[in-house]
Amino acid sequence: MRSIGRAAIPLLPRVVDNRPMSDHTMPLPDNVHVITHPLVQHKLTLMRRKDASTSTFRRLLGELAALMTYEVTRDMPMQEVEIETPLERTTGHVIDGKKLVFASILRAGTGILDGMLDVVPSARVGHIGLYRDPQTLQAVEYYFKMPQDMEGRDVIVVDPMLATGHSAVAAVERLARLSPRSIKFVCLLAAPEGIAALHGAYPDVPIYTAAVDRQLSDHGYILPGLGDAGDRIFGTK
Repeated sequence: MRSIGRAAIPLLPRVVDNRPMSDHTMPLPDNVHVITHPLVQHKLTLMRRKDASTSTFRRLLGELAALMTYEVTRDMPMQEVEIETPLERTTGHVIDGKKLVFASILRAGTGILDGMLDVVPSARVGHIGLYRDPQTLQAVEYYFKMPQDMEGRDVIVVDPMLATGHSAVAAVERLARLSPRSIKFVCLLAAPEGIAALHGAYPDVPIYTAAVDRQLSDHGYILPGLGDAGDRIFGTK
């Protein structure tokens, strides 16, 4: 993948500030896309509530992920095909869903994955097993499985939270070795620290998020955030 490379210094370019619910003042890189659609923001607010049940949280996450997919795939290449309607032959346009790979960062990425597959069921799926070391907050890989022949494929990495950015950087670094045509990163919430980390390492990777929150806590959680996404999806602690 020729267009994806690591940068030596995390520099932030000119900004486009269209962020909802953001108290911080960090300028956003041009390729950080905050999805401000009212339905996305409505469902995100319901998910943030501490009294949202596991089933409600899981359902809202699937719905929100499906809505975000429309924006994330806006620039997908299409091809013209000839079809026959009940009245006559005509031409239309279709995507090649088999060239698209959703790469889920386990375990919480599974919640986003299901909603996106509802929209693009022909997409291929890969999994990246990463956990965050509680002492160093660094990402540790324990599983990696992707479709064959990744060259020429478009990869969308999914993880609900872009917090420290360590898992995102580790995932993109691992995927870049397979030389896909493009890589995007999709999350529900992003912290300024996570954006700086991912953009600093891979400035050509676009980031799509529903909101950019204020900061990280001392334990690496996004504030105000929505808690631990994995625990809230699966009902664990």
